Amino acid sequence: MKQEEMNILVPQKLNEIEKEYNVTVLWAVESGSRAWGFASEDSDFDVRFIYKREPSAYLKLKADRDVIELPVDDTWDVNGWDLDKTLILLNRSNPTLYEWMNSPVKYVETGFRQRIDPLLKTCFSEKKMLYHYLSTARRTIHNFLQKEQVVPKKYFYALRPLLACRWIMENHTEPPVLFRDLTETVLPEHMKPFIDRLLDLKLHGPEKMKVAPIGEIDSFLEEEIVAAESYLHTLEDPHESSWEKLDTFSLEEIGMR
Repeated sequence: MKQEEMNILVPQKLNEIEKEYNVTVLWAVESGSRAWGFASEDSDFDVRFIYKREPSAYLKLKADRDVIELPVDDTWDVNGWDLDKTLILLNRSNPTLYEWMNSPVKYVETGFRQRIDPLLKTCFSEKKMLYHYLSTARRTIHNFLQKEQVVPKKYFYALRPLLACRWIMENHTEPPVLFRDLTETVLPEHMKPFIDRLLDLKLHGPEKMKVAPIGEIDSFLEEEIVAAESYLHTLEDPHESSWEKLDTFSLEEIGMR
């Protein structure tokens, strides 16, 4: 399936979800490798969306489930978060949510992104984001990159979060979603030829192909982990809870204010 086809099929599927679950989709995007810009030809589509229910649904004593998940198949993985879950995670400066909101591949736009933008800035926590990306990189390296043969795409699942850490340390804002934007701005010049070759392998090879570990990239990953850890030890977190603003936004979105 091509992206052009999905641009037609995804809104149709989301329209079906709205009718089946009696919800309104506020925002829908592509997530994962296709949003990051290094998907293989056989990569699936990771559709992510934010929705709101009818106002009365938020007054129930027994709350409805706050996610909608469709069965995963070979073509797509469709997953959505309710508005209340979205705002709770926003108060925690959840990096996944920020990536959804900044995805370059959009399926549904309703003005929600513009309305929530001030809260994205208010709730941003440099420290929480760094912890997330650093933990993701450490976990990927430990689980997938310490073997005699490795899957090239796993390198990107360590490289991207560590470049995101570097972006945060240098710019003090949420990092861009596209891997290319990170490599063009924060990747050291001496590493670019290695990343270009790795990207060529990832884009033109099958998803599960394996190669020998790449020493130069392994060393770079180790150095970036040390740098991020050192920075975290000196970082204060001025992030404060924003529940009042989030409550107001929620009531306005569901039409109760």
